[in-house]
This record gives sequence, structure tokens and C-alpha cells, in this order.
Amino acid sequence: MKTPGRKPLAVPSVAVAEAILAEWDAQGERIDPGTMPMTRLVNTTIDGILPDPEPVRADIVRFAETDMLFYRAGEPEALALRQRQRWDPVLDWAKQRLGARFVLTEGVMHVSQPKDALASVRRHVAIYDDGFAVAALHQITALTGSALLALALADSMMSVEETWSLAHLDEDWNIEQWGADEEAMARRELRWQEMQAAAIILSGPADR
Repeated sequence: MKTPGRKPLAVPSVAVAEAILAEWDAQGERIDPGTMPMTRLVNTTIDGILPDPEPVRADIVRFAETDMLFYRAGEPEALALRQRQRWDPVLDWAKQRLGARFVLTEGVMHVSQPKDALASVRRHVAIYDDGFAVAALHQITALTGSALLALALADSMMSVEETWSLAHLDEDWNIEQWGADEEAMARRELRWQEMQAAAIILSGPADR
């Protein structure tokens, strides 16, 4: 098999290969790329990231400048409490693992983060020199809106299910209050499949 860029479809682990195989086996008469998140991620990685992962690493650090975990609800108090209870442990992990302390704020107005904290994130992201891992980290960061959640998952601080739940804390709160929208939940399910694909790449040992 070849990528769209005509490069060999060589993957970093058996788990990734098996996920790609399962996606192709599930296709019918017509191939639907929308149902093949692992294949899409691997193709993008091989063709666009492996030659130079640095711009993607830099983009992960840029996400940390406006990380979702920094922006908190002022009210209702029950939501603010839930954010503190579930998000603060990730910030504690960042303080202990990265040596980074961040500034929190209420609402959505931008708050600048300390330069030394962002430098700590940059140094930690630099540890990931494998292009597949960088691609997976970036995909998880984009899907969750949080570089810290992606890095904590990569560090085995929590499971992919818990990471996904933390990323949707506010959304799930709204669903509890007002109910779920079927179309929105269908889109969320597609993103969850993309999240799982990236997590497989992060968790699987390199077999090459």
C-alpha cells in the first residue's frame, strides 16, 4: 500500500497496522475515508509530518498559550466546582512533571501565560522526536483543545476515556441541563474515533 504521496504505508506498531486493517475490512463497495481515522492520520503523518515534525511540535506549544483548562466558569458554582475537581489535577501534574505554573481566569478573555511555563511545555514536547508520536499528540491537542490534556495522556497520567471526558466537561454539563443534540453527538462520535486512533499510536511500542 502507498500513501497519497506515493510513499510506503509503513507504520510504527502492530497495533496501528491492525487498526488500519480493521478499517479497510469494514469498507463496502465504496471506500469512505470518513470512516478510516487511523488510515487518514497515518497518511498525513507519513506525507506531511515525518519529513519535518518541528512545525507541528511548535503548534502544540501554541495551543498551550490558550489551553482550555485555563479558562474557567465563574458560575454556576456547581460547574465551577466540577472544573476545579476534575481539571486541577492536570495542572498539578503539569507543575510536578513539567515544572510549569499557569495563570487561570474566569470567562473567555485572553490571559497571557508565563514565559517560563511555556518554555517548560516546549522542552517537554521536544522529548517526542518520533513523527508519529508528534502527529498523534497534535491530533489529540486539536480534538480536546488542550495541549496539557494531550501531554498528560501521553505521560500515562490518565486513560484516553478520562481525557476525552475532561475535554467535554462543559459540553456534558450543558447536556445534563438541556439534553443532547443528535447531530452534535454524531459529530462527537466521529471525533472520538479520531481520538482513539491517535491514542493507539501514542500507547503502542515501536515494533519497527
